[in-house]
Amino acid sequence: MSSRRTRSRQSSSSRISEEQINDLVSKLEALLPEASIRSNSSASAARVLQDTCNYIRSLHREVDDLSERLSELLATTDTTSAQAAIIRSLLM
Repeated sequence: MSSRRTRSRQSSSSRISEEQINDLVSKLEALLPEASIRSNSSASAARVLQDTCNYIRSLHREVDDLSERLSELLATTDTTSAQAAIIRSLLM
C-alpha cells in the first residue's frame, strides 16, 4: 500500500495544472504564424495543437523542397567557382 501512496503523491506533484496547460497553449498559439492573423479570441487547445501539427508539416515540406533545390544547384555549379564557395560557407 505504501508504494501506491508514494506513486500517487509523485504523480500528483508532477502533474501540470489546467492553468499551466492554458498558459502553454497560449504561448504555442502565439508562435504560429496564423495566430497573428486571427482575431483576439483564443482558439481551443485542440485547434492550437492541430494548427501546430499542420505548421510543422508545412515546415518539413519546405525544408525538403529547399534541400532538393540546393542539391540541384550544387549539381549544376562548378565546385571551384565563387558561387560554390559562397554556398559552402552558408552551409557551414
